[in-house]
Amino acid sequence: MEINVSKEQGRVSVTVLQVTGQLDSQTYQQLIDRARDEVEAGTSHILLDLGGLSYISSAGLVSLHTVALLLRGESLPDPEQGWSALKSMDRTRDGGMQANLKLLNPRPEVVSVLDMVGFSAFFEVFTDKRKAIDSF
Repeated sequence: MEINVSKEQGRVSVTVLQVTGQLDSQTYQQLIDRARDEVEAGTSHILLDLGGLSYISSAGLVSLHTVALLLRGESLPDPEQGWSALKSMDRTRDGGMQANLKLLNPRPEVVSVLDMVGFSAFFEVFTDKRKAIDSF
């Protein structure tokens, strides 16, 4: 997996993380680590560009959930806890629509997974980058 980072300016500064490849048990920690670095550097709004993401596993879903928690300043699940980390994703539901993390251009197969687990109701999904940036 590859992650490219750029900054865009709308009403607020937005960090765009462009993810390419597969987001799975081998790569999910890379996304969490990169997002943590950005948050620690002062980022409070992230747009995940998933146009180049060809696959997302349950571990990838954990990374989306973890990034949302990072941006909300909440405690993070222990990824070594397996199912309990997955079950902690219910906290994303409790937080409602994620105001500081939005998704751009996920492929149909990724949208299908997001729909299956109910994440589509909690992450705004955009197909237009400018509209996504202006939505923050």
